[in-house]
Amino acid sequence: NQQKVLFARALGGGPRVLLLDEPTRGVDISARYELYRLIRQMTAEGLAVVMASSDLPELIGLSDRIGVMRGGALAEIVPAEGLTEAGLLARFYHDTSKERVA
Repeated sequence: NQQKVLFARALGGGPRVLLLDEPTRGVDISARYELYRLIRQMTAEGLAVVMASSDLPELIGLSDRIGVMRGGALAEIVPAEGLTEAGLLARFYHDTSKERVA
């Protein structure tokens, strides 16, 4: 419930972008699915959501694109569609891009 209250508070001012850091860490499974539903609803309504999460299935399941950080810098942005956990992990640890993002 605390996470839902924080979401409601963040949305109170009508933002166009919402920044989330580990939004489902420490919440039970039913609250997690409710937060997923809220995130999907917000993006369907045109809100941009930028999320940091160590939960790879969560990232892949909720994202259109995933930014991969390496050495403290954004190394590449990849489409989430068709991406697997193993493929995402490989991108974190090995440079699979041709060019780095400026």
